[in-house]
This record gives sequence, C-alpha cells and structure tokens, in this order.
Amino acid sequence: MNPNVRIDFVSDIACPWCAIGLASLQQALASTGTAPQVDLHFQPFELNPGMAPEGEDVGEHLARKYGSTAEQQAQIRDTIRQRGAAVGFDFKPEGRGRVVNTFNAHRLLHWAGLQSAQAQLALKQALMQAYHGRGERVDQDDVLLAAVRAAGLDEAAARDVLQGDAYAAEVRADEQRWQQAGIQSVPAIVINGRHLISGGQPPEVFEQALRRAVAGELA
Repeated sequence: MNPNVRIDFVSDIACPWCAIGLASLQQALASTGTAPQVDLHFQPFELNPGMAPEGEDVGEHLARKYGSTAEQQAQIRDTIRQRGAAVGFDFKPEGRGRVVNTFNAHRLLHWAGLQSAQAQLALKQALMQAYHGRGERVDQDDVLLAAVRAAGLDEAAARDVLQGDAYAAEVRADEQRWQQAGIQSVPAIVINGRHLISGGQPPEVFEQALRRAVAGELA
C-alpha cells in the first residue's frame, strides 16, 4: 500500500512534549493500522538555537526563561512522566539535567531522512531516549554516535557528518521555512501540509485525525 498521507512532525529533541507527541502518534498509527498509508517526516526546530556550548542547568534555564520555581518545575516533571508513561515513554525521573544545543542532532536527522523514513524515525527515537530517558547530552559526539548505532545506521558516515558542516544549510533552510509557515512552538504536527495538530496530544486525537486523513477528508 502506497502512502497517501504526509505528516511533517516539527519538533526539537530538547522538547519533552515532543517525545510525548511522537509516542502518542506512534501508538495511534499502530492502533488504527494506518502506518502503511502515512509518510512521516521529521522537521527541525530549535527551542534554544543560541545555547552556549557548555549548555545550561535545566532548572536555571526554566527559571530564567519562564520564571518557574523549583516546586513548579517538579510538578511539571511529574505531569510529563505520567503523560509519557501513558504512551510508553519512560522519562528520567530527575529530568534532563542540562539544556544543550541540538543543531548537530538535527543535522544527523536530516542525513538519516535522506536514507529512509524508517531510518529517520529510528534515530529520532534513539535521540529522544538518550536525552529524556537517560539524561545524556545530545550535543556530544559520543552520545550522538551511540544513538546512530542504536538506530542501526552507519556510524562512520555519521561521524563524517559531525566532523564537517554537512546539511547545516539544509537544516537552517528547513527551520526558516517552518517558522515562516507560522510554527512558533513544538511539537507541531502538520498533515498534508495544511492541517495542524499542536502539542503533545493523547493518542485519540491523532487516531481521529489519521482516520480522517486516510479517508481523504484532510486532503
């Protein structure tokens, strides 16, 4: 069966709600049996494109950016853990540790996407697990290459990407294109280039949209 529904999943590895949204979408694809009819593409978005090389403690970052207290952050982490558990994603209980630059991860995702949609999905999931599941720094080459191995991709080729500036211009262009299309927060799930689902929605939201899309109602 040839795919007849395109989904662009605009997201950042640094975003926990993106991990929830992806797990929800995957659950919806499985429960509806619509995966063979869906062409899934991951699009880059950086929540913190100007992040310094050393990164920033996540608590300090959230306090500075949103004015949240330690108690509020703990409540949000608990909510995120519960939402993740409901769709099969296990978050590290104490959180991410540090907020880091994710540009190189997006370059690798672009590279993986040139190979196949399945390769890109596998790498995206491996990166999400590394960052949100284990609190590893996805700005470091060893962590990125471990995700490449976990996804079953060519580590030597990935190392070549990281050691140069391959796909940097393409990622920047894609980021700009989606921002110009009005995407200002993630996850943003765009169906057939026209229909937007925002946020880490529960599976039933995606299930309804997938059924409508496959039926041709969201063309």
